[in-house]
Amino acid sequence: MPEEEQQESPIRLTAPLTEDDVLRLRAGQQVLISGIVYTARDAAHKRMSDALANGEDLPFDVRGQVIYYVGPSPAPPGRIIGAAGPTTAGRMDGYTPALLARGLKGTIGKGPRSAEVREALKRHRAVYFGGIGGAGALLSQCIKSVALIAYGDLGTEAIRRLEVEDFPAIVVNDCHGGDAYAEAKERWRKR
Repeated sequence: MPEEEQQESPIRLTAPLTEDDVLRLRAGQQVLISGIVYTARDAAHKRMSDALANGEDLPFDVRGQVIYYVGPSPAPPGRIIGAAGPTTAGRMDGYTPALLARGLKGTIGKGPRSAEVREALKRHRAVYFGGIGGAGALLSQCIKSVALIAYGDLGTEAIRRLEVEDFPAIVVNDCHGGDAYAEAKERWRKR
């Protein structure tokens, strides 16, 4: 197998993340995240944006935290959560730079990010992880506890605090300007 295609062991991370955690990550690396992550999708991001515009506090301190773009399905009997797969990250692009400026260190979603978000990741030393689309039922098994934090009226789009264990993801955009999607396209283009 060519050296560039050999896979390293996943990097184990504990959330919340430190700046040192973020600085050592490079686009394309596999990670396993354990610790605390928060859920938020479009509607919750809009409310957080409105809160900031009105000089209000956010429902949780975003410093060092990771936001997972997910709207989990209802928990089936005997489970704490239903399927919990990532949603398209680009829908949160308009809100993300302001959260990064306040210390958010990571986001998890699927699909590419805008140039503005990629620049904000570099400027604020943060990272975007790609989750595994279509594997929500499997990903839910990595979630060990769930607590409603804010905006309960939004249902599945409410902000929740998740305790996760060995949640798999890939570093898509690192704080050094690396972009796993662009790099993969370039490798294939050269073939």
